[in-house]
Amino acid sequence: MAESDKEDRTEEATGRRLQQAHDRGQIPRSRELNTAAMLVAASFVLWSFGGHFAQGMARMMEESFRVSREEAFYPDAMVRHFADAVWEMVKLFGPLLALTVVVALASPIGLGGWNFSTEAIEPKFSKINPWNGLKRLFGMQGLIELVKSVFKVLLIGIVSWRLLRHYWDKMLGLGDLPLMSALATSTDMLGFSLLVLSLSLVLIAAVDVPVQLWTYKRDLRMTKQEVKDESKETEGSPQVKQKIRQMQMEFAVRRMMEAVPKADVVVTNPTHYAVALQYQQGGVAAAPRVVAKGADLVAAQIRNAAAGAGVPLLPAPPLARALYYSTELDQEIPTGLYMAVAQVLAYVYQLRAARQTGAVPPPEPRDLPIPPDLAHD
Repeated sequence: MAESDKEDRTEEATGRRLQQAHDRGQIPRSRELNTAAMLVAASFVLWSFGGHFAQGMARMMEESFRVSREEAFYPDAMVRHFADAVWEMVKLFGPLLALTVVVALASPIGLGGWNFSTEAIEPKFSKINPWNGLKRLFGMQGLIELVKSVFKVLLIGIVSWRLLRHYWDKMLGLGDLPLMSALATSTDMLGFSLLVLSLSLVLIAAVDVPVQLWTYKRDLRMTKQEVKDESKETEGSPQVKQKIRQMQMEFAVRRMMEAVPKADVVVTNPTHYAVALQYQQGGVAAAPRVVAKGADLVAAQIRNAAAGAGVPLLPAPPLARALYYSTELDQEIPTGLYMAVAQVLAYVYQLRAARQTGAVPPPEPRDLPIPPDLAHD
C-alpha cells in the first residue's frame, strides 16, 4: 500500500469491512502472546511437578539400560522394550504437551477469535514476491519487529544472567548429590528458570498486543469514498432510495383514492386538509376509521374523488385538523372525537334519507365538540 494511499485512509473500518477481513482470515494475531502463553504454561507445570518428572525420567533411564539376555538376542523383544519406553515417555510428558497445544490454540482465539479460511492459505505470488518482502522488511512493520527482537534479546539476556548467578552454586554442587536428588534439583531449577524467562516475555507480549491491534485497525482503514460506496451497496444510492419512497407514496395515495368512494363522509378544512371516514354498522370495527387523509394537493385529490363518487363533503376545519393529526390510515378515531363524529354521521344519514325522499337537506352541523388535547390550530 502506497504512503499516499495510507494517508487517504482516514475512516475507521465499518462492520462490513471487518467481517470481510475476518472471512478472509485477516484477524489480529500476536506471535509474542502465543509464545509467552505456551512457555508460561509449560514452565509452570514443569516447575510445579518437577519431582514427578524427575522420578519418571530416572525410571525410564533405569529401564532403558536394563536389557535382558532375551531382549539382546531377539529383535522382537527389543522392539517391545523400545515400545514400552516410548509409551512411558508419552504418559509422562503427554499431559504437558496437550496443555501446550490447548494454550497455543486458546491464546490467538482470545485475541482475534476463531477463524478458518481457505483463502488465507491459498498460494499468492505477492507473499513470495521479493520486492514486497523487501518493502515489509524496511517498512514500519519491519522496524517494529526489529525493535521487538532487540528488546527481547536484551531482556532474555539480562534475566538469564541473573538466574545463572542465582543458581551458580547449586549447579556446581549437583555432582555431589545422589542421582534422584540431582534430577529433582535440576528439574526444579530448570522449571523455575523457564517460568521466570517466560514471565519476562509477557512484558513483550503486553506491548506487542496493542501494537498488533493498532496495526490491524490501521490496515483496514477506509477512504471516505470507500465508505460512501459501501453505503450505496448496502443501503442503496440516495437516488434509488428517493425513487423507492416516491413509488411508495404514489402507491399509498392510489390505495387511498380507491378507498374514498367507499367512505361515508369526507371532512375538509375546507382547502388544506381532507379526511375520509367510514363506519360499518354491525361490523368488526367498533368506531369509525380513517380510510384516506391528506393535505394540500392530496387533499384536493381526495375531494375530487369524493365528489365524483357522490360522497358527502363536510367543511369542519377543527374536526378535519384533529382527525388528520391524531389518527393514522386504517385506524379507528380516538374516543375523544366520538361525539363530534357521531354528529357528522347523523348528518350524513339524514342527508341520504333526504336525497332518497326529495326532502329538504338537513343543516350542516356546527360547533362540533373537539377536546383541547386533540385540537390543532
